[in-house]
Amino acid sequence: MTNLIEYAAASDEVRAVYDDIRTTRQTEYINNFWKALANHPPTLRRTWETLKEVMGGEGDIDPLTRELIYIAVSVTNGCEYCIASHTAAARAKGLTEKVRGELLAIVATANSTNRLANGYQVPIDEQFR
Repeated sequence: MTNLIEYAAASDEVRAVYDDIRTTRQTEYINNFWKALANHPPTLRRTWETLKEVMGGEGDIDPLTRELIYIAVSVTNGCEYCIASHTAAARAKGLTEKVRGELLAIVATANSTNRLANGYQVPIDEQFR
């Protein structure tokens, strides 16, 4: 198991990222994902900056939809940690169990039909180009 770097044991560089996470998310909590990445501060910093920009930055996709997309990709990739953390974030943004069920049905269907299309090597219709 990866060593989790707590705030008290963190370098100044890591603490600066932790402080930004706390400020941005308006919480004192630093989750285990960030504590694990803190083992390599450049990866921690780069990943936080990217996530902060993509998930919290300006754009036409609303915050709940961003979380739903993240959950869908995490389910497809089999990332239990990301499924749990982004489901919690989505619930805080209004996710209901009914919508969660619909989302998971879409993910399951897309994975199934994607595999069929790939397996059959279906040529793309001209009208879809």
